[in-house]
Amino acid sequence: MLATQNPVDLDYKGLANTGTWFIGRLQTERDKARVLEGLEGIAAGTGQKFDKQEMEQLLAGLTNRIFLLNNVHDDAPEVFETRWAMSYLRGPLTRAQIKRLMDPLKGQTATAPAASTATPATTSPASPAPAATAATPAAQQRPLLSPDITQYYIPVRSSQDANTTLSYHPMLLGAAEIHYSKSRTIDMTEQVTLLTAINDGPIDLDWGQATAVDLPLEDLESEPQTGAQFTEVPAKASKAKSYATWRKDFASWLYRNQRLELLESPSLDIASNPGESERDFRIRLQQIAREQRDQAVENLRQKYAGKFAQLEDRKRRAEQVVAREAEQAKDQKYQTAISFGATLLSSFMGRKSGGVLGRATTAARGVSRTMRQSDDVERAENVAAVSQRLADLEAEFKAEAETIERSLDPTTEQLDTVSLKPTKANINVKLLTLVWAPYWHDAQGEAKPAWE
Repeated sequence: MLATQNPVDLDYKGLANTGTWFIGRLQTERDKARVLEGLEGIAAGTGQKFDKQEMEQLLAGLTNRIFLLNNVHDDAPEVFETRWAMSYLRGPLTRAQIKRLMDPLKGQTATAPAASTATPATTSPASPAPAATAATPAAQQRPLLSPDITQYYIPVRSSQDANTTLSYHPMLLGAAEIHYSKSRTIDMTEQVTLLTAINDGPIDLDWGQATAVDLPLEDLESEPQTGAQFTEVPAKASKAKSYATWRKDFASWLYRNQRLELLESPSLDIASNPGESERDFRIRLQQIAREQRDQAVENLRQKYAGKFAQLEDRKRRAEQVVAREAEQAKDQKYQTAISFGATLLSSFMGRKSGGVLGRATTAARGVSRTMRQSDDVERAENVAAVSQRLADLEAEFKAEAETIERSLDPTTEQLDTVSLKPTKANINVKLLTLVWAPYWHDAQGEAKPAWE
């Protein structure tokens, strides 16, 4: 049994030895052409009738769960539909569902002996620390800020535990769009969203300690959760002019520190996407290489098509000439033999010498023509020589095709590492705003992000 999603990759010998075909929807014209070529070859080898136009229409009409069965033992192909396959797999889990699934495991970890000696942490290592971690927030009501200061609320994505309260902490959210380019190989845009704490000390912001968050800007909310508490806003965060300064600082920090590390394929001249692993990149390269290889082999096939056609025509004409000349030489031998026989018979029966001499002369001329016909057969182009040229051309074509395949093999290629630094003009700060980050506070003073 032979199965593939890319019929173009199959050798024609493999297709010629397939008797039963199950064909689904084909994505490319090259795949359709290869399948039609294989079906036509099978029909010619078995003496079946093959309507290429009708088969092409059948293949074009295949949709989901519709297959074409072509069996060499049947009179005609058959189209059939498969049953629906029932699956109980659901879609991606939400954060709340993941938390609900992990709570029993976290509870077991918390009751382990090693947990009794651990020091309680106030925040998750991957989350920015809130400005206050007291059990009771410093301010109970939402602080009043200037209308010139935009403020949003990060959505709450986790459920409330027992004996916990929800409080909002003021933080700064910066979102930027950074464009990277390198000649014609790399032209991509990266979205960066960072969340950092606001301090009242000499250093009010430290973007180096900021945390990258996976938070679409359209998910930000304009109103808080009902019944939530609020911590106080640092003095600098209550001034509208501070945000213009922080916006410039954010752009400058991105220019100094942001880098895009990518992998690049020298043979295909393609770079990886931001965050794409080497494994995923090589898988993507294999698909691109397969398409380019198919196109290159198809171009090579078209290049050799004229040469193959010319040699096939020469071989056919050589075979016709050899057959014709051989037949003429054979006839001439018969005529010459008859003439000699008649001449000898006349001389034995005592005919006139003049007539016998004329017939002898005619027979001699027949021998000369016979020899010339034999020479014509020898001079006719050798069919074996033309066949050898065809075999040499086929070997040359296969060698070039194999060279193309070896040159486009991403699985063994040494990938280059590219480090790109953005220009100031290619950094676009889309949003820098005050956001209220929700935290769950328990009775022991622990604060846990509520948006994770």
